Amino acid sequence: QVQLVESGGGLVQAGGSLRLSCAASGRTFSNYDMGWFRQAPGKEREFVAAISWSGGRTYYADSVNGRFTMSRDNAKNTVTVQMNSLRPEDTAVYYCAAFSGRYYYGKDGTYWGQGTQVTVSS
Repeated sequence: QVQLVESGGGLVQAGGSLRLSCAASGRTFSNYDMGWFRQAPGKEREFVAAISWSGGRTYYADSVNGRFTMSRDNAKNTVTVQMNSLRPEDTAVYYCAAFSGRYYYGKDGTYWGQGTQVTVSS
């Protein structure tokens, strides 16, 4: 089991920035590829970004590529996503996820955090 706790959500104006963090506990954090997903009201959950266990590979949804940057610190058992140039359509609950096995595009998370709300006003 991996326990995940997100933080850093909030309200920001369009064009602004936020940094989300996810703290992990439980099994060895560095064994897991990690990811961020989001779910807007009335919409299905969608992939945002992922990072390999070493941090050497990152993956992004087209909608956030170039604006969001995901990173990890295995010594601190944390992953972060720096979100810049935020848009109203980025408004959603953001979830941290740990993947069982290596990540590939389309793979769903195995372990999930409780989510943190991000609201971008126009």
